[in-house]
Amino acid sequence: MNLKGYTIGNFDRGASKGKEALWYFVRFLFFLNYTPLPSSFRVGLLRLFGAKMGNGVVVRNNVNISYPWRLTVGDDVWIGDDVMIISHGSVIIESSVCVSQRAFLCAGSHRFHSPGFDLVTKPIIIRRGSWIASMAFVAMGVEIGPDSMVGAGAVVLKNVPPGTTVLGNPAVLRP
Repeated sequence: MNLKGYTIGNFDRGASKGKEALWYFVRFLFFLNYTPLPSSFRVGLLRLFGAKMGNGVVVRNNVNISYPWRLTVGDDVWIGDDVMIISHGSVIIESSVCVSQRAFLCAGSHRFHSPGFDLVTKPIIIRRGSWIASMAFVAMGVEIGPDSMVGAGAVVLKNVPPGTTVLGNPAVLRP
């Protein structure tokens, strides 16, 4: 791979440079730290930046969201400490979902064999009643079926059927 001269290409961040710069400042002050701020304050800030946030959402400390305007969260969702959401593509978290500590949702990647190391984005959808356990990784283009569990430390590269548990790296259905 040769990254000399790499550019982000025609990636559309979905907001003006000014809005993005302001988000970086707000994210640094109110999200990327362990200051015990009320969750409702963080949820309000996310709404101000275009995130669609349901009722009863908890956003814990040190949650890192790249582009809140590409985030949709249903009702009664818990997003734990140190969660990272790379929302280069849309990230949809339906109602009654728990995203545990240090989970990583990544809706973008690169084409390794492309001379331009092109950025690729695909949405992530986490359906109602699911649990993404601590330190799990969910890749772009993945849909977690309703009432499913992604075990701690699992690496999910493919869709998860409804009502199932996946474990391991790469994640496979629990026997």
